[in-house]
Amino acid sequence: MSDATLHDAHPDPDDFAVQISDQIESFIVAVTEVAKGDEPDSAVPFLLLELSQLILAGGRLGAHEDFVPDERYEPDVGPEPDVDELRERFAVLLEPVDIYSEVFDPYVPRSQPVACRISDDLAGIITDLRHGMAHYREGRISEALWWWQFSYLSNWGTTASAALRALQSLVAHVRLDSPLDELDGLDTDSNAGGDEELAEEAGRVMAAEIAGPLGLRSGPR
Repeated sequence: MSDATLHDAHPDPDDFAVQISDQIESFIVAVTEVAKGDEPDSAVPFLLLELSQLILAGGRLGAHEDFVPDERYEPDVGPEPDVDELRERFAVLLEPVDIYSEVFDPYVPRSQPVACRISDDLAGIITDLRHGMAHYREGRISEALWWWQFSYLSNWGTTASAALRALQSLVAHVRLDSPLDELDGLDTDSNAGGDEELAEEAGRVMAAEIAGPLGLRSGPR
């Protein structure tokens, strides 16, 4: 089924595939707009909201029975769109709160936290979602659902959850008037330096760029 045929058919808005694709497309469009940097003061609240909604779609995919694609081998969707510009835009937009600490698998005993970047996470999520969307727009609905479900369980679900936790933590630090601790050891670069200044700057960024748009108080009450 071609993309034109798909739209001409007026798919049922209550159909599971339509709902999932709508949620995913909404996320891609919204996050791409945030990356433009037109409203930098609202970047963290917007991303918090969009990731929360995406994880709902992921939860529905994870709870659903396994999808089985129509074809044994995945059809070629062509070259993957470049996300380097989006990644770089978010790295600048979120600096210096881009880096955070995460435990990769909470069920692995004595797991050590690793340093992650929200900008990398968003770029990876977008890549996974676009891949499935390419199948969906070509009318390969079962292939798209299989890919979104598989990649949710194997990759973007974990990544989105980790990034959401980081963003929620930023908002919580502002709402609870709790400055960030020194970000010692969180830099993913080997030549990290100036962590104390980085932590202080992160606190200023949160107060200026997050508290205002959320209507939150910062400082002594």
